[in-house]
Amino acid sequence: MKLFNIILSGVLVMGLVTSCGSGGNTKAKDDGFVSIFDGKTSAGWRGYDKKTFPESGWEVVDGTLHCIASGNGEAGSGGDLIYDKKLSNFELDLEWKISEGGNSGIFILAQEIDSVPIYESAPEMQILDNDKHPDAKLGVDGNRMAGSLYDLIPAKPQNTKPAGEWNHVHILVYQGTVVFSSNGANVVEFHLWTDAWKKMVSASKFKDWPMFLNTAKEGYIGLQDHGNDVWFRNIKLKIL
Repeated sequence: MKLFNIILSGVLVMGLVTSCGSGGNTKAKDDGFVSIFDGKTSAGWRGYDKKTFPESGWEVVDGTLHCIASGNGEAGSGGDLIYDKKLSNFELDLEWKISEGGNSGIFILAQEIDSVPIYESAPEMQILDNDKHPDAKLGVDGNRMAGSLYDLIPAKPQNTKPAGEWNHVHILVYQGTVVFSSNGANVVEFHLWTDAWKKMVSASKFKDWPMFLNTAKEGYIGLQDHGNDVWFRNIKLKIL
């Protein structure tokens, strides 16, 4: 137990705080976040356009969701993964680690349409080995580097840690405002459904994807299988 003193309007208030061993769980309750991956099972997660968790290509190991490299370049073997609940206003908090030369991503507000890939409807926070994957040097002004709104807005500052190290990200989605944070810094902000959004998308390669241009107000969180090893852990969600 710890003694604390607080001064309110000139009055000293004294109290006790009881600490417990499960500090992480207490924090989750205090700040409104709940874990959506228990680190032991695939509960709550399934394949995109599938009813169950992929039989191959993904695994739960050492407290992580691990997308297993296919060995076939960008062709993944498990397919993209989604959290099996549609969301509108929320905060997502997680950590990711990419393999050397790897590529992946985090999708938001995705729609699940038969035979239509997830990326045609969902903005993507890029995950990348900036040092070795060629995407880091493509696009415009670094907008394909890790933390970016993929191929649209570059992450600034670019503070991603190297392949093999854990990165902490936070994504806020609230009434069309979206903020990507990476390793403690806000790196991207954009506003869905606005004239600025429509102008930006209309000038990009996404212009012919109507579901992307008119991003839905409710959809799935997705984790991308891009054919490379990538790990996710400590996945938490707060509904706003």
